[in-house]
Amino acid sequence: MVFDATAGLPESRRRSLIDRITRHAEPYLYTAPALILIVTIMLAPLVLGLSYAFRDVQLLNPFSGGYVGLDHFRTLYDDDNFYRALRNTLWWTGASVFLQFVFGLILALLLDRPFAGRAIAQALVFLPWAVPTFLTGLNWAWLLNPVIGPLPHWLYALGLMSEPANILSNPQLAMWGPIIANVWWGIPFFAITLLAALQAIPRDLYEAAAIDGAGAVKRFTSITLPFLAPTIAITVLLRTVWISNFADLIIVMTNGGPADRTQIVASYIFTQAFRALDFGYASAIALVLLVLLLAYSMLIVMLRQVLMDRA
Repeated sequence: MVFDATAGLPESRRRSLIDRITRHAEPYLYTAPALILIVTIMLAPLVLGLSYAFRDVQLLNPFSGGYVGLDHFRTLYDDDNFYRALRNTLWWTGASVFLQFVFGLILALLLDRPFAGRAIAQALVFLPWAVPTFLTGLNWAWLLNPVIGPLPHWLYALGLMSEPANILSNPQLAMWGPIIANVWWGIPFFAITLLAALQAIPRDLYEAAAIDGAGAVKRFTSITLPFLAPTIAITVLLRTVWISNFADLIIVMTNGGPADRTQIVASYIFTQAFRALDFGYASAIALVLLVLLLAYSMLIVMLRQVLMDRA
C-alpha cells in the first residue's frame, strides 16, 4: 500500500502543493547529472584511494588487501626518505611559486601598457603554458645536458661554472633544473590572471594619484597592490597546491635523483605506487600530503578574510 501525502486534499490545493514541490526540486534536478558525474568520477575514486591507506595493497602480493589500521602511518613516521622528500617539497614549491609570481607580475605590468605588437607579445608570453609538461621536462633536460644543450656552455662562458657540466647530476644544484623548467612553464598563469586584474583597475585612480603628486612606486603600493591582493591570494593558493602535487617535471628530468636530492612528496608517492607497487603505503603518504595542503589552504583563506575585514 502506497501512502499519498496529498490524499484527502482538494484538487486545487493538491496541484498547488505538487507545483511548490516541483519548483523547489527543479534546481536540484537540473544539477543532478553534474553531481552524479562528480561523485562517480571524483569522490568515489578518492574515497577508494584513501581507504588503501588503511589496507595492505601490494600488487605483487596476492594475499594482500587486508586491513592494517595505522601501520602505514607508523612506518611513515620513521621514514627518513619521507622527511627528506617533505623538505624538498617545501624548497621546490616555495622557489617555484615565488619566481613564477615575481616574473608573472613583471610581465603583467609590462603587457598592461599599450605598445605596438602587444597582441603578438601576449601570445608569445602565454605560449609556454600550452606546452605539455612532459615535453617541457624533456626540452629543459636536453638544454641542461652539456653534450647536446647550450646552457652549460653559456654558463661556463659567463664564468658561472668551472666547466660545462650537467647540473641535474650535481646533488647541490640538481633541484634548480626542475625549478627553472617549472618557472618557465608556470609564468603565463600568473601573467594571465594578474593582467586581467590589472585591466579591471579604474584608470582614473591613477590619474587622480598622479595629479596629487604620487610617484610610480606610491601608485603601485597604494592602488595596484590593494586591487591585486584578492587575485594574488587566490593564484598563490592555487599554484602552491598544484606545484606541491606536480611531479611530472621531477620524474622526467631527474627521476628524484641524484641521491634523492630532487625527490618530492608527489614523486615519492609515484615511486611507492608504480615502482615498489605498494599502493597502501603510497595512499598513506598521499593522505598526509592532502591533510597538509588542506591545512595550508584553510590558513590562506582565513588570512585573506582577516585582511579583508581590516580593510
